[in-house]
Amino acid sequence: MRPPLRFRPRSPSGWTMAGFGLLATALGAMGLIAPDTLLTVMGFTPVPDARRADGDHTLVFLTASSMAAVNMGVYYMLAALADWKAFFRWTVPFRLLTCAVFLLAVASGRAPAGFLGVALWEGMGAVVTGVALRYEHRSRRDAAP
Repeated sequence: MRPPLRFRPRSPSGWTMAGFGLLATALGAMGLIAPDTLLTVMGFTPVPDARRADGDHTLVFLTASSMAAVNMGVYYMLAALADWKAFFRWTVPFRLLTCAVFLLAVASGRAPAGFLGVALWEGMGAVVTGVALRYEHRSRRDAAP
């Protein structure tokens, strides 16, 4: 039986997940409330509504990805509070994949250089979570009789 949720993470890996989740939720909320601000933070130059071309669906995609970020952030925080290690492990390779895709987007000219920050956030988050999981695993193994 899984222990009940706590009001704070119980492990180093849980803290990494909670931090990532909180940041994802905050940035997602920013995208929903002030999309131009989020675009600027991510290294994009916002286009004023009056200058948008017909059929420009940038704000639709930004709204969808921002809502997904809010949801993902909440999932990460709930997983952190439940100390759900399997979930933590699953995120590491996929966050590294996300980092690689975002790096390729910048390298190919599909995204501006400012978008490197997003790639590094994903990559570093994955590495920090992976290192914390490895540390916890070794600590448990060394403590076993």
